[in-house]
Amino acid sequence: MTRLARICALLLALVLGVGAGMSPVPGTAQAATQSPAIDYEAWERIAKRADAAIEAGRASTHILEDLRQELTNWRQRFQQGQNVNSSAIANVQRQLDALGPPPEDRPESADIAAQRAELTQRLATLREPVRNAELAYSRAVGLIAGLDAIIRARQAEEVLEFGPSPLNPAHWPPGLRGLYNAADDIRFEVASAWRKDLQRAQTRENLPGVILLLVVGVILMARGRRWSKKLSLRILCDDPGAGRWLLGFVVSIGSILLPFLGVFALTEAFYATALVGLRGEQMLTAILPASFAFLLARWLASRVFPTEEARTLPLMLDRDQRRFGRWYGGLLGAAAALSYVLQEVGGIADWSPRQIVVIQFPFMVLCGMLLWRLAGLLRVHVRAQIAAEGEETYGSRAVRVLSLALLALALLTPVLGAVGYFKLAQWLLYPSLASLQLLALLLVLQRLVTEIYVLITGNRQGAAESLVPVLLGFAIVLASVPVFALIWGARVADLLEIWMSLVNGISIGGVLISPAVFFTFALVFSLGYAVTRLIQGTLRNTILPKTRLDTGGRNALVAGVGYLGIFLAAIIAITSAGIDLSSIAIVAGALSVGIGFGLQTIVSNFVSGIILLIERPISEGDWIEVGGTHGTVRDISVRATIIQTFDRSDVIVPNADLVTGRVTNYTRGNTVGRVIVAVGVAYGTDTKRVEAILQEVAENHPMVMAVPAPFVLFRGFGASSLDFEIRAILRDVNWVMNVHSDMNHEIARRFVEEGIEIPFAQTDIWLRNPETLSGYRAPATGGQTPEPKPDATPLSKAQPAAAQPANDADGDGGAGDGR
Repeated sequence: MTRLARICALLLALVLGVGAGMSPVPGTAQAATQSPAIDYEAWERIAKRADAAIEAGRASTHILEDLRQELTNWRQRFQQGQNVNSSAIANVQRQLDALGPPPEDRPESADIAAQRAELTQRLATLREPVRNAELAYSRAVGLIAGLDAIIRARQAEEVLEFGPSPLNPAHWPPGLRGLYNAADDIRFEVASAWRKDLQRAQTRENLPGVILLLVVGVILMARGRRWSKKLSLRILCDDPGAGRWLLGFVVSIGSILLPFLGVFALTEAFYATALVGLRGEQMLTAILPASFAFLLARWLASRVFPTEEARTLPLMLDRDQRRFGRWYGGLLGAAAALSYVLQEVGGIADWSPRQIVVIQFPFMVLCGMLLWRLAGLLRVHVRAQIAAEGEETYGSRAVRVLSLALLALALLTPVLGAVGYFKLAQWLLYPSLASLQLLALLLVLQRLVTEIYVLITGNRQGAAESLVPVLLGFAIVLASVPVFALIWGARVADLLEIWMSLVNGISIGGVLISPAVFFTFALVFSLGYAVTRLIQGTLRNTILPKTRLDTGGRNALVAGVGYLGIFLAAIIAITSAGIDLSSIAIVAGALSVGIGFGLQTIVSNFVSGIILLIERPISEGDWIEVGGTHGTVRDISVRATIIQTFDRSDVIVPNADLVTGRVTNYTRGNTVGRVIVAVGVAYGTDTKRVEAILQEVAENHPMVMAVPAPFVLFRGFGASSLDFEIRAILRDVNWVMNVHSDMNHEIARRFVEEGIEIPFAQTDIWLRNPETLSGYRAPATGGQTPEPKPDATPLSKAQPAAAQPANDADGDGGAGDGR
């Protein structure tokens, strides 16, 4: 109950803190000139009492907490008092600045000297309450720190206190006697109340309502969870959409609310009997939060280890393993809830430490056994995930670490409790169980955020890769940090201290950073960004299509408006948030050195991108060649340009290369371009006839422009052909390859019809000694070399005239070179 109350108090304080954080920060135009006067005499009494409590160190923790709260209230008043007369101080200071410093080389005039003295005296008078508030604020901070040190030291001593062991058989009878006495006290209270005529009459009068509450409570406890589960399964079909999943999720919460309403009805029935005494009332008060904790644990276990899941499973476990997981989670919740109820009963019955450890130790051992089993299920999931993905991912590694932590906790807490460090074991076990429950809740909320995103966008495939669910999940995890801190024993005062520090702001380099400053900056910048995108959309879709600008010019204008709008939005947001631009200018000046050395390439590309957008030597859709790469410009940004090649691959080219390098733009201004088709014919062909055919082929193609007319060139005499070229101007150079192919097909067809031969290269090979191929060997006669046979034949077919080259100088018939 104490932890629940602390959590509620923290949430309330955070809400109030947000409201305070949205108010103007200290030092703004809203000066605290109307703040009530501070009673320093009352403050002095509180401060002396705090000094005495810190020096003595004998006051109870409860009294120290109350004293600390008083000091916190005084500190807040002193913080507000530091802004007293801020407007008047600023006005007098401006007047002194206008007078300037006193002259050093000559005496100052009497009027100005008198005015300066008057302003100086007035400034000192105005600053006096501010200095008093600053001194008192500093003293309050020191006193609060002293009280915090005492409270933390006591908490540490309490946790590390060595006590009796539950394994000592001498402690068992007192423990059992304590349980019996607590039950007997409650029975005695009921019997004593029944013996009183007034209460007995009231019980009889309320009997119909009591019976009704009992019936409703029993029905809700027995059937509520089953009703909720049955309805949820009917809503969730084999493959539910996001809407049905969310509806089923909401219905599943009934498995918590309906049984809890049943427990609440039962407690109200007991109250209505008028037979509940003081101890019974305290016990019923403890049952409500304990039952809610148990029902929440059981519900979370059903979400983490679901019976059926249409789409995804949180853990890679089979049906039986998930069933065991649900049992372990529910039993853990039940054990923790019963332990909490018995702890409260022990406080009511004033149990001794020996009785407490004997009664609580079995629940600690049971929780350790269940944690051991849960750790085993997590290890099974890790092995299955590694087998499915082939390697250990970040998620599987985190689950493996969690399983090891649960194993260590399952072994350590019973051992510590058995040897006598029972409070330390409790401090480790029950906050760990609450943290495990909170982790499961975060997992469920992450899935909930994803399904809401899918419902809004309709994009389930992109939900896993989208940034929005990740950011929302991160925000949920960040919001859970204070809850984790409270679970592990952090005081609400400590968390409020951190929160107030954030609300008041942190000064970094003369710039005050606070939630108010951040939210103002984010809001103004978001509005400026939205207005910029709206203007860009209006220009792109409504205004620019009605102008004579080409597509590249429109894109450049829209991009320029976007960069200018974002820059102006940032400047306006910084100014609206009250951030001193002079401090930022100093930082920017310091960063300029680093930019000049380490970021010069990025800056060069950025400037080149702006030049490309202004001069527009290339535009989106242009066919260009840069660095030997041909392609179409797909996007121009401030850092790089994306070129899509003709094989549909993207090439990212830094903008500096487009500005400083050589770039060929084939479609700049228009799409007219030239095609050149080369063709060769055999020697002996009528060249005029060939020229006429090629001219006709070029003129008949629909993509070839009539003006200027295409023409045919007789380029020269090749090694094996007469070389011609068709040169034609095309209406759209983007079709140059198609036109080239069409002309080649038409030329081949016409040449076949006209009997014109297209030559191809061929080579004649002659062998010097062809007899070696037939196995002939000359006789060895006095070392004389036999004459070669005159009928040596080539290996390839050749004309007889080719057997004796014209430049045969050595008279060997051209066979000496082996060709």
